[in-house]
Amino acid sequence: MAEEREELTWELFGSASRELAEEVAADGFAPDLILSIARGGLFVAGALGYALDVKNLHVMNVEFYTGIDQRLDLPVMLPPVPNVVDLTRKKVLVTDDVADTGATLKLVRDFCADHVADVRCAVIYEKPASTVKAEYVWRRTDRWINFPWSVLPPVVKREGQVLDA
Repeated sequence: MAEEREELTWELFGSASRELAEEVAADGFAPDLILSIARGGLFVAGALGYALDVKNLHVMNVEFYTGIDQRLDLPVMLPPVPNVVDLTRKKVLVTDDVADTGATLKLVRDFCADHVADVRCAVIYEKPASTVKAEYVWRRTDRWINFPWSVLPPVVKREGQVLDA
């Protein structure tokens, strides 16, 4: 029997991101900017940016997963790395689709910590093993998650990508 998976559809993502934004707003946190962890965090950042009326969105590229349940030993920041001057004394909301091990969120949160006024994390899913407990979580699960943006294989397989497995 195949392993049961968490299924996130585009429609459910719309509801999830709205509920996540409501959680951030209800907490009184008003971020100056949203820092998304590419690639999955881009979708979350865009949705939260609209819902929280935050136009200042930044991207941090981090490579960790190389396949299903396959990852590097440690997450690696890929260029271009955000300029800390852009983050200085700002309230930053870091977004990702899932906090699995927590290693990626920790890397980004720690990168921000010495420069920003406040850094908090928002994720659609958080797994029990995550070493970082995000302040804002839509759902907790221990299952593998099928995200609507990554469940289908690429239309074109590109070789030579950074840290291509």
